[in-house]
Amino acid sequence: MKSTIRKSTYKAIYRLLDMVSPVDYDCGTLCGAACCTCGKDEDPDEMSLGIYLLPGEEKLFDGNEEWLDWTSEYAEDYDFPESWTGKVHFIRCKTPPVCPRKQRPLQCRFFPLEPHLTEDNELRLILNTVELPYKCPLITEKIQLTPSFIQATYTVWKRLITDPLIYDLVVQDSEDREYDGKNLIFVK
Repeated sequence: MKSTIRKSTYKAIYRLLDMVSPVDYDCGTLCGAACCTCGKDEDPDEMSLGIYLLPGEEKLFDGNEEWLDWTSEYAEDYDFPESWTGKVHFIRCKTPPVCPRKQRPLQCRFFPLEPHLTEDNELRLILNTVELPYKCPLITEKIQLTPSFIQATYTVWKRLITDPLIYDLVVQDSEDREYDGKNLIFVK
């Protein structure tokens, strides 16, 4: 799977998102960093939750980070768009909730926002709709997100969806939400 987004662009995206945060304080203090530590308390031998990297995002890692556990799976074996072929990289933090903040993957940086394309192909940001094994107060309590975080996340997604693979993912996720009849909370 070949992304059209260059490593230098991903680096610039990381730098932009380093300058913003969903709230003006560490949101992990609200929930005990549930998104980072979920699963560790129930079974210490189990890894924490994992995420997949967007196509091309793996260029920012060498695969030997001591704080990450890597696996690669074939996209065709999972519910990814048909245009996704070959390897998809999944990562899990070995040291939650402590990780090198400047190296957090994009999905960590965007949370609790995700992109949604309307029927008119308009990009909107919504609060996460994926069923989670924990409660995120930013979502459940509808805590106001900082405007700078919302704007930076929107700017980044506008760029990311210019990549055909990422666009296809956002289209599929958006269509799945609409089909499931999920109540969407639009942020931007």
